[in-house]
Amino acid sequence: MVHKINLNADMGEGFGAYDIGNDEALLKIVRSANVACGFHAGDPLVMRRLTLRAKEEGVSIGAHPGFNDLWGFGRRRIDMQPEDLEYTVAYQIGALQAMASYAGLQVTHVKPHGALNNMAAESRELAQAIGRAIKVVDPTLIYVALAGSEMQKAGEELGLRIACEGFADRMYEDDGNLTSRKISGSVIRDPAVARDHVVKMVTQQVVTARSGKTIPRRIDTICVHGDEPTAVDVARAVRDGLEAAGVEVVPLTEMDLG
Repeated sequence: MVHKINLNADMGEGFGAYDIGNDEALLKIVRSANVACGFHAGDPLVMRRLTLRAKEEGVSIGAHPGFNDLWGFGRRRIDMQPEDLEYTVAYQIGALQAMASYAGLQVTHVKPHGALNNMAAESRELAQAIGRAIKVVDPTLIYVALAGSEMQKAGEELGLRIACEGFADRMYEDDGNLTSRKISGSVIRDPAVARDHVVKMVTQQVVTARSGKTIPRRIDTICVHGDEPTAVDVARAVRDGLEAAGVEVVPLTEMDLG
């Protein structure tokens, strides 16, 4: 029986005068925040503000690097050389480390965003590039990786700490990868459905594909997408469901990741 789990959210995804998502409410529910680092969203002021609030709420923070794609919110696939991607990820980790210093916080993990996350889940070369960036910048950082993906394998090969991630608000395919957002129903917006989806995922250590197939997976952390209008309701329902099932929701730094 799993007794602890981390609940994370992608946050700080506003830019300039524009806000996306309800970071204030989410910080009171989740225990870790993946902070946009300025490429797909975010900027120095957003990062500083979010890290200060995360400290107040006892939420651990991680870098949420993505492709340099503000218009597409980092959800468009970009063909990059692995070496170029490595430096791009390192750059974004460093940006958050600098702004976190204003809050007296340490960046604890790295979780790729959007299309980068999806591509690295399938590509050993991209997954390795992200892992190398983490290892060079700070080898104590936790590599948050889609459970069972090439990212998990890359992190293990590079000797990094891995947090295997499941998604509260996304459907899965039979190979364990996420269903494309282009497919209707790929995003779960009903809080009750998300709650049941996650409680099964965590307590049974499986992900369930939209076909009904169950796939054994180690799950250390659960993600809620902060840009979704239903994010707060989904996160609250998921946390309530997990705690009702006897699972404590903790910061990522309190998980036993081996």
